[in-house]
Amino acid sequence: MKKILNYIGGELIEPASGKFLSNYNPATAEIYSLVPDSDEADVAKAVESAQRAYAEWSNLPAEIRYEKLIKIAELISENLDLLAEAESNDTGKPKSLAKQLDIPRAASNFRFYATAIMHFGSESYETIGQAINYTLRQPIGVVGCISPWNLPLYLLTWKIAPALAAGNCVIAKPSELTPMTAFLLSELCIKAGLPPGVLNIVHGLGSKVGATIVRHPRIRAISFTGGTQTGKWIANQAAPMFKKLSLELGGKNPSIVFADCNYQIALQTNVRSSFLNQGEICLCSSRIFIEKDIYEKFRDDFVQKVKELKVGDPLDPATEIGAIVSKTHMEKILSYIDLAKEEGGRILTGANRMRVEGRCENGYFIEPTVIEGLGFDCRTNQEEIFGPVVTLQPFDDENQVIQYANSVSYGLAAMIWTENLSRAHRLARQLESGVIWINSWLLRDLRTPFGGIKNSGLGREGGFEALRFFTEEKNVCVKI
Repeated sequence: MKKILNYIGGELIEPASGKFLSNYNPATAEIYSLVPDSDEADVAKAVESAQRAYAEWSNLPAEIRYEKLIKIAELISENLDLLAEAESNDTGKPKSLAKQLDIPRAASNFRFYATAIMHFGSESYETIGQAINYTLRQPIGVVGCISPWNLPLYLLTWKIAPALAAGNCVIAKPSELTPMTAFLLSELCIKAGLPPGVLNIVHGLGSKVGATIVRHPRIRAISFTGGTQTGKWIANQAAPMFKKLSLELGGKNPSIVFADCNYQIALQTNVRSSFLNQGEICLCSSRIFIEKDIYEKFRDDFVQKVKELKVGDPLDPATEIGAIVSKTHMEKILSYIDLAKEEGGRILTGANRMRVEGRCENGYFIEPTVIEGLGFDCRTNQEEIFGPVVTLQPFDDENQVIQYANSVSYGLAAMIWTENLSRAHRLARQLESGVIWINSWLLRDLRTPFGGIKNSGLGREGGFEALRFFTEEKNVCVKI
């Protein structure tokens, strides 16, 4: 059985306690590896290692950091199949999806920030005849990066890459549910010649490792992606310590479909945006609002396409929907489906745990589920489910749908489907979301800022926003 190890000080080592946690393959419900049950001692060792490495790493020319990050990107690309299968085994997602999306994006994250740091500049201001002011942007020091289980390598590298590019040293904690690709990344970093201590990856429980990272006085910034309740706890702990915080939290994303949309593209994309990665993406649409004139047609066509989705073994190239990440999360999703029924929802398709024949007969699979007949303000339509469940609801006009869309406490992403350009711009201004897609979904340019409002987060990632987060500004005033 594969034993995952911590990556501290450039070495792969067992946790100080010698204890390990079981890591399950959700498609088979079987233990297939062991994860370090790390604690405060491991985090302390990682911080000491990072502090030793910081003086040299932060003072290296940007060109040298560029070379190291580019090498890591190349190694990720070279190991595409290995990493994709590991991601599939850990998360239950189709290997084909990991191969097309997760692993290439992880390589792109390193490649993008390796290049970005070469063009990251500062500002200067001349007060004629008096002074010149200029801004220095310097790395923070040792920073903490805590990533979730749904897009493990994709989101871990989204944090690590800009932090390292800016000259920081990192203490990273991947989810204990999906640690394998972070472990494989450790091996690739050693192969790439990343200096010891620059990146440290400590595996274990959030209550031990994550909490210690947040509270550690020498870790000066926290970048976290995960649940809103955990984000609130982190903010409560970190604020009195005046740590920089970047929080990318939950979502309850609306998709608004007008009668004048490009019908086929809107239909196909909404199926994808509802069920890609088993609906376990913070950007998935979980509430689809459809203009009354086309509601019944769109509903019927949508349900038919959902019924055609292939749920199955994640290693089967034909599989479109894989397993839910854990038994606990599967039970949570099924409880929300029961709640929807109690609230008067009509199940149009799905709603059951699904049995997959063969090696996956005991796996955690749920049929893709479509529900109608619910009010916009019921719990099913207000709370994050984070699974293959979507609700459909008709609307009369713009004012009504804006009320529906903005009624939740979240504000991460939204979609607008219309060929009316004025309407698209008008609604984009009114929707309370950090990301608005018009006639598209998951179309990402890494140069753009990413993040949510309300209970969906604090701060922005992506582009130069991430490099600004991982640096401190210093104003220098020179009198003429």
